[in-house]
Parts: sequence; C-alpha cells; structure tokens
Amino acid sequence: MLLENKIAIITGASRGIGKAIALTLAKNGASLVIHGTNQTLLNELALQVEDLGRECIVKAGDVADPNVATEVVRAAVERFGKVDILINNAGINMRSSTLDMTLDDWKKVLDVNLNGTLYFCKAVLPYMIDRNYGKIVNVSSTTAKTAHKNAAPSYGASKAAVNYLTMHLALEMAHHNIFVNAVCPGPVETDMSNQWTDEYRKEVTKRIPLNKLGTPQNVGESVLFLASSMSDFITGESINVNGGTYMN
Repeated sequence: MLLENKIAIITGASRGIGKAIALTLAKNGASLVIHGTNQTLLNELALQVEDLGRECIVKAGDVADPNVATEVVRAAVERFGKVDILINNAGINMRSSTLDMTLDDWKKVLDVNLNGTLYFCKAVLPYMIDRNYGKIVNVSSTTAKTAHKNAAPSYGASKAAVNYLTMHLALEMAHHNIFVNAVCPGPVETDMSNQWTDEYRKEVTKRIPLNKLGTPQNVGESVLFLASSMSDFITGESINVNGGTYMN
C-alpha cells in the first residue's frame, strides 16, 4: 500500500489512461476525487473504487474553466481535509495540419491541455504549501518532445508547454517539499487506438523498439511511482513511457 491514507485528485479520469491511474492509485491505498466530463462513466468508476475499499468523490466539469479547479479542490479539502496528490490527466487531441487547423481549435486544445493543468496546479498548491508536502504528476506526451504528423500542432505545443510548466513548478516548489513531474506516454491501447486500421496499427507498432503498444496500466504504474515515496528524490522530470519510441 504505497499510498495508504493519501488523498488524490485525478482529472480526465472517466476512461482510458485516467481510469487506469485512478484504479492503480486506489489499489495502493489512496482515496480519490475523480474528475471528468462524463458523469455516467465517472459514477461507474467511483463504484469500482469503492469496491476496493476506498472513498471516492465524483466531480464533473470542464478543466478549461478555472472555477472548476477551485470547486474540485475545495470539495476534496472539505471532505478529506487535505490533498496529497494531483494527477493532471485531462486532455484532448485534434488531427490536422497547421494550415487546416482553425484558430478556435488551436485555442481549445491549449485551453484544456495547458490552461487546465495550470488551473488545477494553482488551485491545489496553497493547500500543499500549507502542509509542506505534495506530489503533482502531469500527463504529457511523447509528442511534446518530437514532432508527430498524426497530431495537430496545437497538441504538441500544449504538451511541450506542460513539460516546461512541470520544470518551472518543480523549481519553485522544491523548498515546500512539493514534487512536480510528468509522464510522456507514447502509443497506448485506448478507445482511440482501437479505431485504427490493421495497417496503421502495424505501422505504429513497427516503430516501437519493444514492438508492442503500451497499456493504460503501464502509464498508471509509472504515475504511481511518481506519486509515491519511491520517487522522493525526483522532481522536474518528464519521463518517457513509450516502449523506446522516443529516448532521451
């Protein structure tokens, strides 16, 4: 039980990587506040978390609205008295070239992926500072580190900015005993990858040195490491979880 008696907020928790993170943290002792936009899926996940013997609060909303972050963090503190862990997983992607991408689409992706991450960090940090402890893990992407033709430029730019924000907050918050790191998943088995053609799946898999797609559980376990005491001398890092697709 690496997270016994810990309280974690997870954004974008209703499916895929976010859901795997939630269940992994709950199995390791954390009680949760789960956030997303799909109330039905969140309620179903909450039942799974409670079946594991953990408490779970559901809060739906759009991370692009700064008031949502304030409300989610306040709900966590009112119920549990603290927040130990914040996982910023909520994100969206669009697939278009620079010339085909509209400015509204550019702004929408940055609003969710970058601004949403900032809003939740700003909302939770005062409580972490007050307790002189916190773990923040931002879910970024391999696309933050290398260009990818299958993603809009807004996606890569937003995730690269998340990586910088991770480093900046880690530097600012180190003397408060607050650790800020990121994970950068590569190709992972999700609802989106299930829609790929067999040909495209083979093409993607061939580019991965481990010759297989990752799983949401792979990402969840990496997040668990960064959220637990096992990573107490690591901060400001953006760790690749991509089977060797991108190495640095």
